[in-house]
Amino acid sequence: MSVPATAFRSDALSGAFTDWMRTRRWFRATASDPALTRVGVWVLPDPKHQVAIEVHLVHDATTDVLYQVPLTARTAPLLGGEDALVEQLPDGVSVYDGPHDPAFARALLTMILTGGRAGDVEPAEGGSPAPSDGRTSAVGRHGHVDTAVRVVGSHVLRGEQSNTSIIIETVHPNGKPATPVICKVFRALSPGDNPDVVIQSALSDAGSRFVPRTIGHVEGAWADPATASRVEGSLAFAQEFIPDVEDAWRVALRAAEHGESFRDAASALGEATAAIHVELARLFDTRHASASDVEAVLTSMRTRAAQAFADAPALAGERDAVAAVQRAAEDAAWPELQRIHGDYHLGQVLAVPGRGWVVLDFEGEPLRPIAERSEPDLALRDVAGMLRSFDYVAGSISSAEQATAEQSAAARAWADEARAAFLEGYAARSGLDLRAQQVLLDALELDKALYEVSYEAQNRPTWLPIPATAVRTLAHRAR
Repeated sequence: MSVPATAFRSDALSGAFTDWMRTRRWFRATASDPALTRVGVWVLPDPKHQVAIEVHLVHDATTDVLYQVPLTARTAPLLGGEDALVEQLPDGVSVYDGPHDPAFARALLTMILTGGRAGDVEPAEGGSPAPSDGRTSAVGRHGHVDTAVRVVGSHVLRGEQSNTSIIIETVHPNGKPATPVICKVFRALSPGDNPDVVIQSALSDAGSRFVPRTIGHVEGAWADPATASRVEGSLAFAQEFIPDVEDAWRVALRAAEHGESFRDAASALGEATAAIHVELARLFDTRHASASDVEAVLTSMRTRAAQAFADAPALAGERDAVAAVQRAAEDAAWPELQRIHGDYHLGQVLAVPGRGWVVLDFEGEPLRPIAERSEPDLALRDVAGMLRSFDYVAGSISSAEQATAEQSAAARAWADEARAAFLEGYAARSGLDLRAQQVLLDALELDKALYEVSYEAQNRPTWLPIPATAVRTLAHRAR
């Protein structure tokens, strides 16, 4: 029995839907009740005509965030879909969180690989999918990949917060396994091309071995909730999925726990990071850091510092020392600004046997507006982020309940060696003299540590000593 494409679309969002939204990790909850309004829908056809697939664009007026919410409707329950159930309609139709439904995964990847188009009504058999009002629509784009594959299975990647990623298993027409795909569905939407799509696609198309191969993406258009004007942005991004590998955080933490040197691995990671930066500087425009650029960065640093001191009053005594580091950075010679990763740490890197380090998630800090994340920035910001990540490895060992002084000292020595090797590898591949950039690098690492102070104070207070110690160290480092 087929389900009409509008089987679960009504003028008002139900209470069950609102309650379900509140429990999602990607929903930016507030103390007040959300004020949800549907501002658009685009429809994906199900080739088997058994499932209704709609992607709803839902605006929360309390936070001014626009969410992308794929939903599927079935007359028979989805096998194993109990945890993905959104609501049960009076007519017996079950509505599910789309990414958990294989029908949605199949339709989404098909749209990407075929360049399919979708609007807010489903086309008739063999017809052209055009939106009825021309305001809500989506189109698939594919890269230089084999498009003749068939979906045979899918599941959602666990543990994500900002977005939802679907692992999709595919086969060739002859039935042999094809490269698995990971498709990230962006949950909070903003006008503009998502940096993850733009940067990683450019690196992949240029042949970089340090990023997964790009499969394609979905771009869409909708009515802006604030202005009602038509805007465009990224909806989903598909890339090669690399199975049975660990991220660099797990690899590094295990090495530190066992007292194994990470020198060679850290040096190789520094080289990979530099290679990506060199390639990004070639592929995208760079620019000289103007006075307004410097002022914008310093303003951001001061704002972050003020927030950290408010969140961790015990650090208030470091206020003057932190300000001195920031002033020194303001007076330093700044390198060219360029496109960067923007949220770089060990968790964003995979250790792939036979291939080396592979870097993921060029989206930048998800809570920052896309326009800001798409601006050229300091490549040293990525370097500082990775330095902080090595420090967190040591801190996580030292903060363990039964950690001894000897274990803490060994972890600190491990991190110091890894940090030095990372910088050596970066300098060797980039050709940059990082010693000449030390003042600016210190300020960026301090800025990252201050951000971590606020995060830990608000979310993981037992981890607060890790960045707090770094703030004290960096604020008083000899220069």
